[in-house]
Amino acid sequence: MIRFVFKWLFRLFLLAVVLVVIFFLSLDSILRVVMENRIRAQTGMDAEIGKFTLGLVEPTVTLRDFKLFNPPSFGGTPFLDIPEIHLEYDRAALAKHEIRVTLLRFNLGELDIVKNEAGQTNIFSIAALPSVKKSGGGKKSFARETGFAFTGIDVLNVSVGTAKYIDLADSRNNREQKIGIENCVMKNVKTPTDLAGLAVLVALRGGDLFGPLVAPPVLK
Repeated sequence: MIRFVFKWLFRLFLLAVVLVVIFFLSLDSILRVVMENRIRAQTGMDAEIGKFTLGLVEPTVTLRDFKLFNPPSFGGTPFLDIPEIHLEYDRAALAKHEIRVTLLRFNLGELDIVKNEAGQTNIFSIAALPSVKKSGGGKKSFARETGFAFTGIDVLNVSVGTAKYIDLADSRNNREQKIGIENCVMKNVKTPTDLAGLAVLVALRGGDLFGPLVAPPVLK
């Protein structure tokens, strides 16, 4: 279960970086509605962005009140509620088509795990989408999706609020768990294994919320 948790934590952080790259590469289309449509095209999910700020002097990007919604197969329910993603990057590395994040502050307010009426769970279905599917290693997949090589995060500051489990077929199974992690700092994050400590903490504070989440069998 812990291995499952830290793999998904790493995917969330990579998703945050991908979304910021999408914004950065679209400076000619700064309207939020255009950005939201771009995210939908990349992920198949609707997005709402409260505020986007690109530092003109300092190499910083900040997203506030970012919300990502599940696809129609999961009722269009919320998936992620992120009050803040603040990213500081290395301009010299960017010029070489490399993403070196010097600081990533990631505040995950709420994560909603949804099981639809067909018995599918959103996090497994989303992971299988071509736009976010991992193939041959995270670094290789990231480069293919963005055109940039991801070289790591120097300092990662994570806060996690609440996790919910929603069963669209039987609301009696719904539950909510406060994770309550504030400003957990990690350095030199490059692979999912670098998040092992955070994964253990999330799993412990999540109680039995993540217990039933077993990956579906692979059909041959």
